[in-house]
Formats: sequence, C-alpha cells, structure tokens
Amino acid sequence: MNNHTSSKKNYTGIVVTLTIVINGLIALLFFMPKFDQFSHLEVTFLPLLNAVLNSFTFIFLLAALIMIKQRNIKAHKRFVLAAFTTTFFFLLSYLTYHAIAESTHFGADGFIMYLYYFILISHILLSIAIVPLALITLFRGLTRQDERHKKIARWTMPIWLYVSLTGVIVYLMISPYY
Repeated sequence: MNNHTSSKKNYTGIVVTLTIVINGLIALLFFMPKFDQFSHLEVTFLPLLNAVLNSFTFIFLLAALIMIKQRNIKAHKRFVLAAFTTTFFFLLSYLTYHAIAESTHFGADGFIMYLYYFILISHILLSIAIVPLALITLFRGLTRQDERHKKIARWTMPIWLYVSLTGVIVYLMISPYY
C-alpha cells in the first residue's frame, strides 16, 4: 500500500464523520424546539460575532492564497489553520445562537428580498459542501499530498471564500431586522 492510500484511509472516516455531525447539527437546530432553559441568556451579540469571525476567516483565506502564490508554504499553512480556527469558533457561536434564539426573518421586499434569498440560499448550499471539501483539502495538505491538495484546493478556496464573505453579507442585510 502506498502513502497516498494509507493517508487517505487515515482521514476519510474523520472527514465523513465531521461532515455528518456538523451538517446534521445545523439541520437539526432548525427542526427542534429551542432550549427554553437558556432563554434568559443574552445571545443577541452572537450574530455580530459570527459576522466578525466570518470576516476573519475570509481575511485568513485571502492571506493563505497570497502566501501559496508566493510559495511560502509555512505561512500558507498558518493562515489556513487560522481560518479553520475562526471557522470552529464561528460554528460554536452559530450553534449556540440557533439553539437558543428564534430565527430572524428578512423584512424587506422587492428586488432586495430576491437578492437576499439568492445570497442566503447559495450561502447555505455551499456551506454544506464546504465542510467535506475544506477537511479533505486540509488533510491532503497536512499529509503533503501536494498534487491532490492542489487539485481540490482550486475548488475549495473560492467556495470557502464565497461562503465566508456571503456570511458577512447575509448578516449585514438582515441585521436591521434583529
């Protein structure tokens, strides 16, 4: 068995498990009742925190892209890990907010409503896809499967940039209705 097959086996289970757990938890939050015992907690700051964390993810990803274009692998890796860190904290904050608070509805109509829902729906769908893409890309990079890493990173990077940026845009568009 070569190193690529061995490395792939090592992380495939982790990628599949994390993808199911993360996307499953988020989907579950929209169908289960809110945790009323925590309704007294002040969580109204969390959507802003989510937008800030998405902003940092976007900046870290751009920096990672610049670093790899300059062939600075060490800095590239650090920025990617920073993006994963801010994404992890975003996920904790997002899950906390949606477990406790009721959903906020977009209040505008007309063209802006259609634009908002287009951005929101594309953001949601690509957020689902980015979980396994980012994890596979990360593990291929960490295991130095450079060619395989490059092939998937060409898809992962623009999608993850889009998801993090549209997360901020969705927040800015809906924030007047909180």
